[in-house]
Amino acid sequence: MRVSQLVKTLVVMAGASVTFSAVHAADMTGAGATFPYPIYAKWAEAYKKATGNGLNYQSVGSGAGIKQIKGNTVDFGASDMPLKAEELDAAGLTQFPAIMGGLVPVVNLDGIAAGKLKMTGEVLAGIYLGKITKWNAPEIVALNGDIKLPATDIVVVHRSDGSGSTFLWTDYLSKVSAEFKSVVGASTAVKWPVGLGGKGNEGVAASVLNVKGAIGYVEYAFVKKNKMIYAQMKNHDGNYVEPSDDTFKAAAAGAEWSKVPGYNIVLTNQSGKSSWPVTGASFILMHKKQDDGAKGREVLKFFDWAYKNGGAMAAELDYVAMPASVVKLVEDTWKTDLKDAAGKAIW
Repeated sequence: MRVSQLVKTLVVMAGASVTFSAVHAADMTGAGATFPYPIYAKWAEAYKKATGNGLNYQSVGSGAGIKQIKGNTVDFGASDMPLKAEELDAAGLTQFPAIMGGLVPVVNLDGIAAGKLKMTGEVLAGIYLGKITKWNAPEIVALNGDIKLPATDIVVVHRSDGSGSTFLWTDYLSKVSAEFKSVVGASTAVKWPVGLGGKGNEGVAASVLNVKGAIGYVEYAFVKKNKMIYAQMKNHDGNYVEPSDDTFKAAAAGAEWSKVPGYNIVLTNQSGKSSWPVTGASFILMHKKQDDGAKGREVLKFFDWAYKNGGAMAAELDYVAMPASVVKLVEDTWKTDLKDAAGKAIW
């Protein structure tokens, strides 16, 4: 597929909801994060074949997903930013991690192969603050002495919608740059000093592919699918690493899920010699009181099936499946937290 055709396809995807099956009354409905969209799509297709049950998931961003589940217009919401315990309690929600993966800086630069450009968190913060504006700026050249960098403007691309990907990206940049933390901060939606906005991972990918000199951040599955030029990153321990299933796993290895209420763990800037620095989990949000207990049970059956059968599919797309120990914790939470209108456990 030519780049122009690919961009057109991505733009269409960015402006539309994503439906994994013909919608009918029995389908589950979900909305939210674009970060896990590729794996949710793959799981949903396989689950439909295995059970006959469909999933209609709107890939609209974490902010919209949180809004829709709070408004009770979907069976589950999805967010890459875990909600704090007090917000969950106030909305009558429970939350659990479904999958883990990594965000990757991507660029549109002629003559540079994927994985050859090197970046640090400090330089990325300078770019997203609008302080480093040329590709041949001394800060970038110092990291990439073996690459001829053009004297062209850097075009910053960021998410335009409320986004868990933006939360992960800004959380990481806030951890490595005090200035970024004070000027921009970490959230699903921030006031960017510079840049173009793209809706969803799809929109950011489309903008980077279409604009020379652009830099953006997208989930790794989009990088692989669209053959984008990505950068290595210097991690917490000072090592340059490439995005991969192994480096995402390394970042997730030290997470102590059992010790944190609501599984509220952010995996950015984790220690470890091979840890990818912008790794995160994607979370599912559901109402503790399920007015339709059967539908709520069907959502849990889908994620139970995905936990037990979706690991290989996740690995194909370079996501990291939740460890069996975490799955047990999650399903124990389902037994205690989720009840039907009569107060009976649905799992």
